[in-house]
Amino acid sequence: MIRVGAIVARKSYQLDILFRVQSVDEQLQVAELIGEEVRLFADAPLADLTVMSDTEKDKLRNQLKKKVEQSFRLFRQDYQLLKQKRDYVSTNGYKQEDRYFELPGKVLHVDGDKRYLEKCLELYKKLNVPVIGVHETEVDMPKRVPKLIEQVRPDVLVITGHDAYLKGKGEKTDIQAYRHSKHFVRTVKEVRTKIRHLDHLVIFAGACQSHFESLIKAGANFASSPDRVNIHALDPVYIVSKICFTSFMDRVNVSDVLRNTLSNEGGLGGVETRGLLRTGMPVQAKIDEAHDNYKQT
Repeated sequence: MIRVGAIVARKSYQLDILFRVQSVDEQLQVAELIGEEVRLFADAPLADLTVMSDTEKDKLRNQLKKKVEQSFRLFRQDYQLLKQKRDYVSTNGYKQEDRYFELPGKVLHVDGDKRYLEKCLELYKKLNVPVIGVHETEVDMPKRVPKLIEQVRPDVLVITGHDAYLKGKGEKTDIQAYRHSKHFVRTVKEVRTKIRHLDHLVIFAGACQSHFESLIKAGANFASSPDRVNIHALDPVYIVSKICFTSFMDRVNVSDVLRNTLSNEGGLGGVETRGLLRTGMPVQAKIDEAHDNYKQT
């Protein structure tokens, strides 16, 4: 029996992705699925699903865990290189005492999946990125997010959750053939009517298989998914964290940002964007405490 909450995989896809069963329609013999690690919302016949054993789940999770650890290492390497550059500039070529503080960009992360939001907030904290997290359904984002922007006044906006291309509803060029892309696009457009400049508010938008072209055209700096593939739940965090820790004097190279993600160019893309981090001195207090870090509402 396939029950709500069960961890399953699809036989037709060689059991490649773990899903959690969201709902079951006994009459149609179809289940709605949400990816355990990828931001994918899918339908599948019950006959195509198999409940995964603990051993099978652990095997897939361990494979993915190695990729996550590699992304984290790459980010830390980039962070150290950026910090060395800041140290050199702030100390006038190491001729002065190293006493300065940093103000990275502040993130508002709006997520359609509460469980993924919690995972993302853990990673933001690990990377020392100031963030406020809000759980909001994709359908309500166009109405709610502009109000949140006014309240939080972030430097970076992440709008993500679940999405999927539904082949039976149209061609890949038709945004109506996507589960939530149209809601992400409307949200970006609503926000850009208030903050038009791409460097005044950096936006990441999208989830698995989202309509990349429409999101970029609407005004997102970065989006998913150029090749309509799945993206990992944590990919938006790596992208915006790189921008938050890049100096506002520098521009972020798109390929440099994507190398830290698990999905790479097929799943993510964007446009050249200015960094957000500012340094200051003297150090008299922990300026970072002024940020309300790691909040979730």
